[in-house]
Amino acid sequence: MGCNHDCSSCGQSCGERKAPQDFREKPNELSKIKKVIGVVSGKGGVGKSMVTSLLAVSAQRAGYKTAILDADITGPSIPKAFGLTEKATGSDAGIFPVKTKTGIDVMSINLLLEDETDPVVWRGPVIAGTVKQFWTDVIWSDVDYMFVDMPPGTGDVPLTVFQSLPVDGIVIVTSPQELVSMIVGKAVKMAQMMNIPILGIVENMSYVTCPDCGKKIAVFGESHLEEVAAQYGISEISRLPMDSKLAGACDKGLIELFEGDWLTNMMDKIEKL
Repeated sequence: MGCNHDCSSCGQSCGERKAPQDFREKPNELSKIKKVIGVVSGKGGVGKSMVTSLLAVSAQRAGYKTAILDADITGPSIPKAFGLTEKATGSDAGIFPVKTKTGIDVMSINLLLEDETDPVVWRGPVIAGTVKQFWTDVIWSDVDYMFVDMPPGTGDVPLTVFQSLPVDGIVIVTSPQELVSMIVGKAVKMAQMMNIPILGIVENMSYVTCPDCGKKIAVFGESHLEEVAAQYGISEISRLPMDSKLAGACDKGLIELFEGDWLTNMMDKIEKL
């Protein structure tokens, strides 16, 4: 009586009960990927790609074989941060990711376009299909940690990644503005709906360090990150400063040379997975 045929929300055991549908796609048969970490944000412009790059570089420095799947199809910036100009190649077996100077495997739509400034004017289903192909058609060899740089929001691509890839956890990137609570809340609730563990929150543009006295100045006002994290039961938080050297490293394709320990605690959390 009153059955809505949604077995995922029902605790009864009946003859018509169906197993939850699994939408996960199989990776290329030559791929070997141990852990998949999503890097998400509720809104654009908060530095999600920078955090993805820094986490990947940190993992590579720690001795892990690392990869980045750039799922931000319409706004790819990972190749720029790593100074990649080489185009991806392939064979009958699949597509080969491009390696950075330190050996991080990267796949991004910009590595397939004739000109990196060519716009990707595609509708949502085509974009989501491309992200799936980055998982199924690319040969990811012996990867310890794959970081997935997702587009902002809770639309087609994040949903596709959460359903199609075996995501082990996500890192949420945000900024200090007052509306952070609402934006973080959307990302948290989507992860909870998809049963994806939340590893922590990174607050980018958190402060500026005075070059004369070393004082940390909150340019965007007082941070409420601890309150937001506590509200959603998230224990791990990191803060990234507004640093011209860091921004310059991204612009020049030299992100692998960055110096800083801002994300050490986040990497510790990831290593404990």
